[in-house]
Amino acid sequence: PLAEVLNNAGALLILKGEPQKGLALLRRAVATQPAEADYRFNYGYALWRANNFSEAAQHMKAAAEQNPRDGEALFLWAKALEATGNMAEAAKVDDQAKRALATYARWEYEVLDHCFDHVDFISLHTYFMNPHDATEEFLGNLELLDFFIKEVVAIADAVAATRRSSKRIMLSLDEWNVWYKARAHTDMRKPGWPEHPPLIEEVYNTEDALLVGGALITLLNNADRVKTACIAQLVNIIGPIMTEPGGPAWRQTIFHPFALTARHAQGRVLRTRATSPTNAGKAASEMPYLHACVTEDEASGEIVIFALNRHLREEMELEVVLRGFGKDRRILSAQQVTHANMKAVNTKDDPNNVAPHPVKTVSIDNKKLKATLAPTSWNVIVTGVA
Repeated sequence: PLAEVLNNAGALLILKGEPQKGLALLRRAVATQPAEADYRFNYGYALWRANNFSEAAQHMKAAAEQNPRDGEALFLWAKALEATGNMAEAAKVDDQAKRALATYARWEYEVLDHCFDHVDFISLHTYFMNPHDATEEFLGNLELLDFFIKEVVAIADAVAATRRSSKRIMLSLDEWNVWYKARAHTDMRKPGWPEHPPLIEEVYNTEDALLVGGALITLLNNADRVKTACIAQLVNIIGPIMTEPGGPAWRQTIFHPFALTARHAQGRVLRTRATSPTNAGKAASEMPYLHACVTEDEASGEIVIFALNRHLREEMELEVVLRGFGKDRRILSAQQVTHANMKAVNTKDDPNNVAPHPVKTVSIDNKKLKATLAPTSWNVIVTGVA
């Protein structure tokens, strides 16, 4: 194919030290097949070598969005952003690059081996993005988060094993949230040093709320090692609450799963064995439609089920066996966060457009809980002693 020939010839010319000829051919390859990640990468790399950092960043971003685990594309995107002065976004992309590069685990192991005796916690940062603008792929961030956590735990435990140490290093997810809309240069700074300007004010929608709720489930399921986790900001700046100077305040969509989890996830997290059909995506080959966890508060006797149905079109018949908890149980409350429109948002004029409402069908009979979960819904079901 012509595009492949142009790409290969252009890359060879760049390596031979003929950048202008190489750039011309690579530009034609990208124009012919703009969705091909390798062509974008090669053209972006050539632009980077030519010190055209602004345009290089655009093409490295496109390459990384096609393959979120391309550490080299992420690294060069970060360096191009850095060269253009966009330091805040560069730092975030660089953090992703470190995790995706092939040398990441070896480097983490080596550093930790040197300072193991002085480390009690490892800090993790992550921001969820939506490069494919597809709900099912966006919710695949949950697999990436779980993999990230387990990977860091595995590295820490490998260092402990080589030292014959019983010490277990814990994790702190110091900074996390959804952030992919308000990432432009103009979102991060305003000219003239104005007082309290609006900066990176991400407007969250339904699918963002589902992802935040799902991320909270992932964190709970890893609570044996993730001991602290801080959502990045709280008000206006990529925050669950929005305000205006001298005006109203309202809850963004992501506020609701966060608030409900903070209210009901008390006590201890139970080890949950869940089975459901799966979907294949770019983040993972198997993404279960059901993403769930269960907590038990021994003081109040409450057992709480958090469940995300990731299927875009089908309801899910959920069954939870609650044997081993003594007396019969009853439903105390059952709420869900969902909306027919995945892009629906809350505004100051319509602050409750996306808000919790009752799960329509839920019951307990002979210690078996049954509920019908709406498509693309995040649910919290609270049970107590009858």
